[in-house]
Amino acid sequence: MGRVVVIEHLTLDGVMQAPGHPEEDRRDGFVHGGWASRVQDPAVQQAMGARMSDAWSLLAGRVTYQRFADYWPRQAPNPFTEALDRVTKYVASTTLHEPLPWRNSLLLGGDTARAVAALRQETPENLVVFGSGVLVRSLMARGLVDELVLLVHPLVLGSGRRLFPETGTPPAELRLVDSTVTGAGVVVTVYQPAAPEGRESRGRAAEAVHRAGSSG
Repeated sequence: MGRVVVIEHLTLDGVMQAPGHPEEDRRDGFVHGGWASRVQDPAVQQAMGARMSDAWSLLAGRVTYQRFADYWPRQAPNPFTEALDRVTKYVASTTLHEPLPWRNSLLLGGDTARAVAALRQETPENLVVFGSGVLVRSLMARGLVDELVLLVHPLVLGSGRRLFPETGTPPAELRLVDSTVTGAGVVVTVYQPAAPEGRESRGRAAEAVHRAGSSG
C-alpha cells in the first residue's frame, strides 16, 4: 500500500506560493517568487530526498503540474529535474485532457479523492505532493494524507497564497513525529495524522474539564 506524502516550503506567515523561482506563480500579483531558493540548504534537500527514493511517484494538482511541466524539463541537467522526468506523474484535474505534455504523466479524472484512495491501495510507492494547495486540503479532509513534511523558512512575506487559508480549511489534528533545524534556520517538521484513539481520549478529557467548570 502506498502513502501520500506532502512536502511544502512555507514562510513563517504560512505562504506557500512560488517558492522555487520568480516566474513560478504570479497569481494575485505575487512578486516574491523564488523565496525558498535564495539560500541553498543541503539539509533541506536531504529531507526531501528521503521521501524521493526510487519508489515514488509525483501527485500534483493542475496548476502545480503545468508550472512544473513548463519549467523543469527546460533546465540544465540536475538530479531534481532527472528525478521528476523519470517518475510517473499523476495529475488531478477536471479540465486537462490526455495526452499530457510531460512524459510519464497520467490524468486522474473524475473524483480525485476516490482516484487517490485507489492509488494508495494499488501502488507500493510514495505518492509525493509538492505545492498543490487545493489538492492537499481536499485530501486531508478525506483522511488521505499520510505524512506532511513542512519546511518552514525564517521569512515573513506578508502576502501570498497560504497552505491553510483562514477560510475553507477543514479541521485536522496531527502529531509531530520528527523535527530538526537546519544550519540556514529552516525548521523541518514531519507530521502524521493523530491516531483516532488519541483524538477520542483528548476529546473525553476536554469534556471532563468542561463539565467540571460548569459545575463549579
